[in-house]
Amino acid sequence: MTWWQALILGVVQGLTEFLPISSSAHLVLVPHALGWSLDPDQAFIFDVLVQLGTLVAVLVYFRRDWVAMARALWRARRSPGALTRDPQVRLLLAVALATVPAAVAGALFKARIAAVFSAPRLVGGFLLFTAAWMAGGEWLGRSRRTLHDLTWRDALWIGAGQALALLPGVSRSGATIAAGMARDLQRPAAARFSFLMAVPIMLGAGALALRDWAALPASGEFGAALLVGFAAAVVSGYGAIRALLGFLARHSLWPFVVYCAALGAWVWTHA
Repeated sequence: MTWWQALILGVVQGLTEFLPISSSAHLVLVPHALGWSLDPDQAFIFDVLVQLGTLVAVLVYFRRDWVAMARALWRARRSPGALTRDPQVRLLLAVALATVPAAVAGALFKARIAAVFSAPRLVGGFLLFTAAWMAGGEWLGRSRRTLHDLTWRDALWIGAGQALALLPGVSRSGATIAAGMARDLQRPAAARFSFLMAVPIMLGAGALALRDWAALPASGEFGAALLVGFAAAVVSGYGAIRALLGFLARHSLWPFVVYCAALGAWVWTHA
């Protein structure tokens, strides 16, 4: 993998990780469309590790939220009842609970999920699924609840959407935002929770990928390309978060539904 390939893929990762159009799909389809022949092991590890760049973006953007949750948790150590009363602590617990489905699915099906990354036609099918899932969220959601209204059932349901997004073509942000909307969360609230709950799963996936990267030959050369992709993902990811939150405050998910449906149909018929 060259540095300019890593730069392009880093920008793609940063933009599509948070926009509900599936970063994993685009990281499969862009090299395929450009005729790149990338080492499958390197490509899969690159895809996961560059997500750490988008992790930095979400940590920086929501730094006040994380500080508020950490302070609330520190205060709660003196009063166990605060675990259920303090909205910041409850939000942190909801983020932790929403991580469970994807962590379990990733541990059980890692090898099968990795194999799908080399099948562009399947990616097209999963993009069509993403379009249908987001359309369902728009049709079913009543957009009346905020993050303070989150329950453990909401967290597990949205976490199930994140588990589905382990498959390339299923947008993590699209699946989780639509899942939150189906539970009647307002669009901006669903998006905010989607971004916050990405942090634990990105940390876990990144740690596993670092271990796999260390086992690869010529990891130093690959590491240089990875740094370029990482930096590109930080910058583009931060911009994508800001843009999507502003967009969803005034608009629906329907433009992304149309995009995913059109791209998925094209890939399914041409791959």
